[in-house]
Amino acid sequence: MERFDVQTDGHLDVIDVTERVSTAVPPSVTGTVTVFVQHTTAGVTVNEGEPRLLGDIESALSELVADSGWDHDSIDDNAPAHLRAMLVGPDVTLPVEDGALQLGTWQSVLFVECDGPRTRRVTVTVD
Repeated sequence: MERFDVQTDGHLDVIDVTERVSTAVPPSVTGTVTVFVQHTTAGVTVNEGEPRLLGDIESALSELVADSGWDHDSIDDNAPAHLRAMLVGPDVTLPVEDGALQLGTWQSVLFVECDGPRTRRVTVTVD
């Protein structure tokens, strides 16, 4: 198991972490790798890492979940972050062959921050 930290700059931020995940995979492994975010206000997904699309993902999550009107906000004012992270999900599982992630041509592993800026921990487990 490997871990790495991601530093986010924005309140809602999408960061391509493909290279960092790839580096965590030993060269001889064939099997699967699970990328897991151990936070309730951040997630991880697979999609294209094109910068305009990353912005579109941020915009879509903002439009899908309103910024106010949630009961949980009375506790710590971050209900939208929890709901957005829930839509993204906390993990992805990817095939690996000879230590290489088997992603499609345009696929990248994207970390999605929903309550930043923060330093977050990502766990990579190889099976």
